Amino acid sequence: DRYHYEQIDCAEVKKRAESLLGAPYNASFYPDGDGFYCSQFVAEILPIFETIPMKFGDDTQEISDFWREYYRELGLPVPLNQPGTNPSQLAASPLLVCKERNLH
Repeated sequence: DRYHYEQIDCAEVKKRAESLLGAPYNASFYPDGDGFYCSQFVAEILPIFETIPMKFGDDTQEISDFWREYYRELGLPVPLNQPGTNPSQLAASPLLVCKERNLH
């Protein structure tokens, strides 16, 4: 999908993005973790998005088995309900205009 933010200052967003090039990937998804995960990077360079409490559950569990194992391997507790972002949340922002849908 392709989205557009009508009030974007492309030069400023590019400047912010370039200043963060080389930052590590934030594999912990912790808000204060080193570097950035995908939607965290977008929210950093285009600071129009609110954070939301992070969820790691599925239809049956508050924390799915996948995320339990993921964080067990990292040696960290799951950051349940800590502030964060996710791609679906950013895409749902009323500040963005959907220009193209890719339904593949």
